[in-house]
Amino acid sequence: MQSDSNKLPVSTPYDQIGGEATVRALVDRFYQLMNDLPETYGIRKMHAEDLSGSAEKLFLFLSGWFGGPQLYVERFGPPFLRARHLPFAIGTSERDQWMMCMTQALEETIADAALRARLHESFSALASHMRNQAEQV
Repeated sequence: MQSDSNKLPVSTPYDQIGGEATVRALVDRFYQLMNDLPETYGIRKMHAEDLSGSAEKLFLFLSGWFGGPQLYVERFGPPFLRARHLPFAIGTSERDQWMMCMTQALEETIADAALRARLHESFSALASHMRNQAEQV
């Protein structure tokens, strides 16, 4: 049996990116891009005029999703992301607009290229999972 003193500390993405301050910076930049880029009008119009509520919920969710404090769960319970997004028509275009904002926000806030690539891959899978509209042929 291994003693506690021999265990290596577990480093989560939350810790690796710099914790709360970086998660907040990522979320702030993400919503700034969504608000400012004409190419993301499709997803911007799905949100309230004031993005602060959406930004706070994304911050709370990402804190836990990155392995930090489970702030979203503590406040709202399990995220059930797909179910919460079902009222919105999310197809390939909306997914791609969301990823455009997240990709740029990641590039501007996450210094470690390997970590940034892993996060991008995870976000891409999550964004694809949110799609609830059939492909247009």
